[in-house]
Amino acid sequence: MTTSSTSTRRELTIRSVVLGGLITLVFTAANVYLGLKVGLTFATAIPAAVISMAILRYFRDHSILENNIVQTIASAAGTLAAIIFVLPGLIMIGWWQGFPYWTTVAVCVIGGTLGVMYSVPLRRALVTGSDLPYPEGVAAAEVLKVGEATEHTTEGAAEAADGNRRGLQAILVGSLVSAGFSLLAALKVVGNEVSAAFRVGSGGTLFGASLSFALIGVGHLVGVTVGVAMLVGLLISYGILLPTLTWGDLPGGADVSDIVSSTFGTEVRFAGAGAIAVAAVWTLLKILGPIVRGIRAAAASSAARRGGGTVDLTERDLPIGIVGGTIAVSLIPIAALLWGFLSGTPFAGDTAWTIVVSLVYIVVIGAVIAAVAGYMAGLIGSSNSPISGVGILVVLGIALLLAALHGQSGDPAKTTALVAYALFTTAVVFSVATISNDNLQDLKTGQLVGATPWKQQVALVIGVVFGALVIAPVLDLLNTAFGFAGAPGAGENALAAPQAALISALAEGVFGGDLNWGLIGLGALIGAVVIVIDEVLARRGSLRLPPLAVGMGMYLPMSLTLVIPIGAFLGRAYDRWAERRGGDVALKKRLGVLMATGLIVGESLFGVLFAGIVAASGSDSPLAIVGEGFENWALAIGIVLFVATVLALYRTTRRSAGNGTGT
Repeated sequence: MTTSSTSTRRELTIRSVVLGGLITLVFTAANVYLGLKVGLTFATAIPAAVISMAILRYFRDHSILENNIVQTIASAAGTLAAIIFVLPGLIMIGWWQGFPYWTTVAVCVIGGTLGVMYSVPLRRALVTGSDLPYPEGVAAAEVLKVGEATEHTTEGAAEAADGNRRGLQAILVGSLVSAGFSLLAALKVVGNEVSAAFRVGSGGTLFGASLSFALIGVGHLVGVTVGVAMLVGLLISYGILLPTLTWGDLPGGADVSDIVSSTFGTEVRFAGAGAIAVAAVWTLLKILGPIVRGIRAAAASSAARRGGGTVDLTERDLPIGIVGGTIAVSLIPIAALLWGFLSGTPFAGDTAWTIVVSLVYIVVIGAVIAAVAGYMAGLIGSSNSPISGVGILVVLGIALLLAALHGQSGDPAKTTALVAYALFTTAVVFSVATISNDNLQDLKTGQLVGATPWKQQVALVIGVVFGALVIAPVLDLLNTAFGFAGAPGAGENALAAPQAALISALAEGVFGGDLNWGLIGLGALIGAVVIVIDEVLARRGSLRLPPLAVGMGMYLPMSLTLVIPIGAFLGRAYDRWAERRGGDVALKKRLGVLMATGLIVGESLFGVLFAGIVAASGSDSPLAIVGEGFENWALAIGIVLFVATVLALYRTTRRSAGNGTGT
């Protein structure tokens, strides 16, 4: 699509901003809940694009560029939800009892805006000047282009309407099914988790599976490669490490479940952290060269344009003066936030030097992280990008820096204050990383549909603001209703918040001097072996084994990871059916993706709604209509219903994809 054909069309309009904001309310809340429950979030660009096309087509003079702005806003806001990988740690260590609204909003807005600014000069280096695949960005562009192209002919209008209708139907059906099953689980009519602990020789291990439609959807979206890698990580942790680490610690009559669960939480997960960390460092080393070369090429291009060359509309970024000025001005509110956080702590009299060091760290590491996160998103997609691995490196960096600055103290109050400050600083940098992880994906979509970069960059900032306004109250609601595992006063239904728990534990280990570097080193060694295997597989052109996905499989509980590969294989089977059936294969596959997205959205939104009911009632099971004696029957019913419903859902989606216009 040429500039001349798009420059006169509506792009950054009031209605696109309003619609993007409304979609943000849904997807951001869903991502917050899903991330706290299973440690994964989902990309919102494609479903947002489908919803936008279905709604804006009823307005006069709508355009592909306007739809692109809607998905840009919704995508940025949804991605910012990954801040939940850090902030709940402040609750877990007992520093916060709730999430201060304006402080939480400020961290998200300032960090997210920095992420947008850092990614502006990277657009030429990593989007227009590279061959990175940007899978989600390209997919979103294809969705937008198909809808736009077919609407310009009478026959095409019917195809567009039919495709949009079936796309919305797929999201709706998936959402209703997953929300309905969650409602039955809340009523206690069906069970939704299978778990058991058992001995393996002189040691023990666990088996667990969550009957979660959201996890099926996640598996469908991430694909077989990531699913298999997570399965490998799971086998390493539960098949090797856990039995080995509990060997001889299970005397006769001992509660196997408690000992094995405790060992996994306090030992095995650190090995997973080591694997994630070494994989993240390897990724950084691999991409430094391409990033440097890309930035040099972009600088040379900018110099040539300043020499008198004209700039096409589709190449106009935010002026570099505005970008640099925004970054500089942002340091003022960041400094104020850090100063306010240190006030009242044992380090209140030594704030100036601590804040200066922190600001330098945020600026320098933020720039590096923006490039790393953007490159990873371009390589494997925002959903698959191991952003939590970046968070691990960031918190270890600031913790080691603060430990060198203040030393280790035997005073628990000082240690807790240092841990809290390290987490708070990490949250700012992590906001930069999460947005950079999404921005370049959206800018790739814009490049493919002929959008104006600076308008998209403004839309990204708007998305950051919308997301920040939603994230804070949802976090507080979920904390009030469920709490977080390991936090003071957390109940049995507490949300796992796995990344926040790990990042907090790493910070506490650095300042307390009791971080188990041996287990982290073991995990790093495992990660190094996986890296070698992955590189060998890559050279042979066979199935890959992403090291970061293996690390996540080692770290996350089996109840969360076991179902994801099942969803991945179901997704692969569905895609192969679409390829064999022929016709509009892209539409058929897209309907599968949208159905999977609906599974995630429905369960996540019900989780947020249920959290409100729990908070209002003060009961952990406010909707239960049966007693505890029904648990075994409920579990049996749940397993049968879950399996039957998953199979029926895929069969229904295939039927919908195989019928209609253009098939």
